[in-house]
Amino acid sequence: MALYAAYASNLHPERMSVRAPHSPLEQTGWLRGWRLTFGGEERGWDGALATIVEVPPSEDPDSGVEHQVFVALYDLTDADAEQLDQWEGVDIGLYTKVKVRVDTLEGERLAWTYVLDDYEGGLPSAFYLGMLADAAEAAGAPDDYVAELRSRPCRSVG
Repeated sequence: MALYAAYASNLHPERMSVRAPHSPLEQTGWLRGWRLTFGGEERGWDGALATIVEVPPSEDPDSGVEHQVFVALYDLTDADAEQLDQWEGVDIGLYTKVKVRVDTLEGERLAWTYVLDDYEGGLPSAFYLGMLADAAEAAGAPDDYVAELRSRPCRSVG
């Protein structure tokens, strides 16, 4: 079993019950020093795809900006991890795995997650952005985190 930090659409418990049916949700937490962003606009079926990037510590400690991404930790079986890799396009080079430290109420946990193997930039569709906000809400993310997701710029239709 391996600890997986789900973010974006994989935050939704129903989605994860399909993608990793034998792997229980352990808890939620935060990737501190990371931010949710988008990239690979030409690779997504409906605009840019969600990813995370590590943010170097600010040179201005008084800036008041704290970068963090809400995540759900799942204890993945090997079979579920393999299935999730297929969903995330690891075999075609869409996403790669990285190790991250997750802050939880019980302390820091080491986990792995996916990052997009493409350049940052581009806008997600309104539908995709709404799906990410709905997933965060279903996973128990704070209201201000969900509201920030819903207020992000998105791709125009047409």
